[in-house]
Amino acid sequence: MWSWSTRWTGSAVPWAISPKSSTCSDKHGVSFVSVTQQFNTTTSMGRLTLNILLSFAQFEREVTGERIRDKIALSKKKGMWMGGHVPLGYDVANRKLVPNELEAALVRRIFNRFVRLGSTTLPCKELNEQGFRTKRRRGRDGRMNNGFPFTKTTIYKILKNRLYLGEIRHKDKWYPGEHQAIIDQDLWDKAQAIMAQDRGRRAADCRRKTPAPLKGLLYGPDGKAMTPSHTRRGDKIYRYYVTHTANKKGYEECPVRLVRAGDIEGIVFDQIKAIFRNPAMIVSTWKVANTLDDGITEDEVRESLQSIEAVWDHLYHKEQARLLQLFIERIRVEPEGVHIDIRTCGINSLVLDLKAAARETKEMTA
Repeated sequence: MWSWSTRWTGSAVPWAISPKSSTCSDKHGVSFVSVTQQFNTTTSMGRLTLNILLSFAQFEREVTGERIRDKIALSKKKGMWMGGHVPLGYDVANRKLVPNELEAALVRRIFNRFVRLGSTTLPCKELNEQGFRTKRRRGRDGRMNNGFPFTKTTIYKILKNRLYLGEIRHKDKWYPGEHQAIIDQDLWDKAQAIMAQDRGRRAADCRRKTPAPLKGLLYGPDGKAMTPSHTRRGDKIYRYYVTHTANKKGYEECPVRLVRAGDIEGIVFDQIKAIFRNPAMIVSTWKVANTLDDGITEDEVRESLQSIEAVWDHLYHKEQARLLQLFIERIRVEPEGVHIDIRTCGINSLVLDLKAAARETKEMTA
């Protein structure tokens, strides 16, 4: 049996044996001396012996990890449940998934409602209004929670989980499982056919083509960013910004829900133009810009800001969005009104850039 003692040749923090131990010992001036064997890391032979032992220890750990991974892969190919978060609709008994009848009925209801309505918004609203919650789980503190309200994301995860068909997943492959399916193939195919229409991706593509200059700047009363959206009626497109809460939990859960894009963008644009005309803002901008360029005058700052105001309505949406990102920190939409947080440092840098561009133009025309 090996018995170890440590001899500290310098001030260092104790360390554990690992593949990096030899480098740590050299760095901190630590050495090992064996009491019962001729083993001393202060000598070249002792360091060689230590490195050999560490190499075998690392080899053993890697082989053990490979065997465990192979065992898990083989077990899942056989359809065995190998642990993890138990999904809604099942419990674990004797290391096997067994249907929980109450939860299984809830899962089937989610599938049926989605197939009938073709949407997750109404089923999500119904489930939360009727007091249903996600599966109860034990937290890190050891206590059981009572589940959480359903969201559209939660429902989509349920609709895409092939485990309800009686299958087990290993990485990107699915295998027939030992547990009982709670969704039949016909219902599964109908739900997947609806999702295969890929409305989300088409909507995202349309949003990318549809102007949304306030994207990433607009925040709802829930403190989360609002998402640009739109509807089409005939040849007309009506644009909106929807709050995160309304988008995930339903419109009745948020006091603001959505705002029309034209209205909120008009408010923001008018506020920006008013800022450009505000004498106090012009003076404060000049004072800050003057610390960066002592040659700039107040008249140059005023002319630069007024030039932006003059061409603002003629800019492309992408150009407006880029300038807004420079000017604005955040736009908060509250039930009582709209609050705009200005990024003054962005205005200062833009004024300096415009001044430099104006000087280059004068030099070129001179």
